[in-house]
Amino acid sequence: MLLIRTIKRYKVTKHYTELAEKVNAQAVLARAAILQMTTLSGSGHPGGSMSSIDVLLSIYNTMRHDPANPQWNERDRMVVSCGHLSPAVYSTLGLMNYFSLEDAISQFRVYGSIFEGHIERDVPGVEWSTGNLGQGLSAAVGFAMASRIHGIDNYTYVLMGDGEQQKGQLSEARRFAAKYKLHKIIAVVDYNQLQISGSIHDVMPQNIRKNWESDGWQVLEVNGHDVSLILSTLDAARQADAPVMILAHTVMGKGVSFMENKAKYHGSTLSDELCLNALGELDVPSKLDQYRKAREAYQKNKQVHPTPDFTPKFELQPGKPMLYTSDSDCRSAWGNAIADLAKYNGKSPNPIVVVDCDLAGSVKTQDFQAVAPERFLQVGIMEHHAAVMSGAISTTGVQCFWADFGVFGIDETYNMQRLNDVNHTNLKTVLTHVGVDVGADGKTHQCVDYISLARNLFATGIICPADANQTDRVIRWLIDKPGNFIVAMGRSKLPILRDTEANPYYDLEYSFEYGKADVLREGNHGSVFVCGTPAGRVLKAIDQLREEGTYLQLIYVSCPLSIDPALISEAAKRGPIFSVEDHSVNGGLGSSIAEVIAEAGLGAKLIKIGVEDYPRSGDSEELFTALGMNSAALCERFRKGI
Repeated sequence: MLLIRTIKRYKVTKHYTELAEKVNAQAVLARAAILQMTTLSGSGHPGGSMSSIDVLLSIYNTMRHDPANPQWNERDRMVVSCGHLSPAVYSTLGLMNYFSLEDAISQFRVYGSIFEGHIERDVPGVEWSTGNLGQGLSAAVGFAMASRIHGIDNYTYVLMGDGEQQKGQLSEARRFAAKYKLHKIIAVVDYNQLQISGSIHDVMPQNIRKNWESDGWQVLEVNGHDVSLILSTLDAARQADAPVMILAHTVMGKGVSFMENKAKYHGSTLSDELCLNALGELDVPSKLDQYRKAREAYQKNKQVHPTPDFTPKFELQPGKPMLYTSDSDCRSAWGNAIADLAKYNGKSPNPIVVVDCDLAGSVKTQDFQAVAPERFLQVGIMEHHAAVMSGAISTTGVQCFWADFGVFGIDETYNMQRLNDVNHTNLKTVLTHVGVDVGADGKTHQCVDYISLARNLFATGIICPADANQTDRVIRWLIDKPGNFIVAMGRSKLPILRDTEANPYYDLEYSFEYGKADVLREGNHGSVFVCGTPAGRVLKAIDQLREEGTYLQLIYVSCPLSIDPALISEAAKRGPIFSVEDHSVNGGLGSSIAEVIAEAGLGAKLIKIGVEDYPRSGDSEELFTALGMNSAALCERFRKGI
């Protein structure tokens, strides 16, 4: 018999007996709902949903929440990391009156419905869109940290699968929670010991309890189907002085004899006949025909549920811009700006938070740390966790900036950034050391695909400032903006871009506007579009050609995924178009221009200048010379192109 291990001894009181009876009755209805929605859809995950439902209902019957006001600020939060358990989540939320349970059953996995195969934030009561296993704990940690920042005294719960424990990101999140003493996180592992390929002990053996304990968590164990004991264990967890993981011993397919302990039912559904047999065991009348008719009516009407508006309002001010008059690196300008904004907005209801991954001196976040140490989160070398945690924090009214090297902040964590995109977060990712400007670190650290990766994110913008002055204006522009943005910059000092009168182009009167390109030089012999760190070299080459009598229009593009087609249409009339970027020639600025040319049917010649292979180690100037992107080489390439 499974025993409960708790911090203290708790008696099963009359209150728990009565509540347990209520939860047990709900669990029967939930299991019937799980079976019918998955049978109707012909797809889904009934087995794990049935093993976890007792725990899920026990949490929702004791946590602080309001179905009439799902976004109540004081609520406890529940993250279900194993999003494929959506049948259990929808059944629970339906029984809690967040929405009609009948709608969830009949519309499960129907196109246009909010009741998708994996849970989404569109559903009232769902805090985080999940499905990519191993990321839910990071989101829960983000919510718990945000509650601390806002001064909200609540609990954060997270439900995970046992096979999911094989994911490495979980250890990152565990260590962070322990370091920051986030004692109001309660994690539950649905320990049915089966995954798609069979026993978790055969697929990938591990000692789940010891792994959590070694990272500083209190671990409790409980029979995951004894509701009275589950309720007592949750009480114990809420009184712990450490983050708690509850290892809930459960049975796959619990409640239906022929489904129990069968790995098959992780992702296999029942036929109508078997579903009727299962409902008979539960002693619940079948409504399959009724739900099927409702399902067909919904499909016939081709309804598409609109995505809710998750846009927050940030009451933050941009402060006063700084003017740089001599060569400076963009990363220092970013660091100066965010530290200044922390001072300027010290009393705002929207806190500014900066997340760092052991790179404060390189990504220039140390000044912010000095100004607002309680808002500086040091994650260490745990980028996967940092990306998701930062995204979750950014949904809570916190303006969150995560700074990292390009190769870690977008390449290594692309899946996490994609999850943030799906979740409509408001994360500002500052990438330094992008492109070959990293130099001597070599191929593994030269992030030459930051634009092409961002291109695949539907709700994420990317900004590549030209010099320190534009960097300052970009960060100040971002301070009150919702949505996900990536700001990408190199490592080295860059020249301050100047107009034909030798004044800083991005002066104190300049205001950044997303998607607006800047014409640095006029010309009628052709056009050069440049993005990122090569800007100073290109400007030098353009001015050299002007002395020779060749006038090329020079356009700086800070937003390479949002170029005004009219600008390219006008450029096509002037002659050849050149694109220059410290980025792969595939998927970057040149590709954006090519798309516009093709879609508009323009008769323009495009010459793409950029990175065509993984470069070798070398200092920045050596690499730009080797790539044909120093000013002398660019002059020659422009001459030949014309």
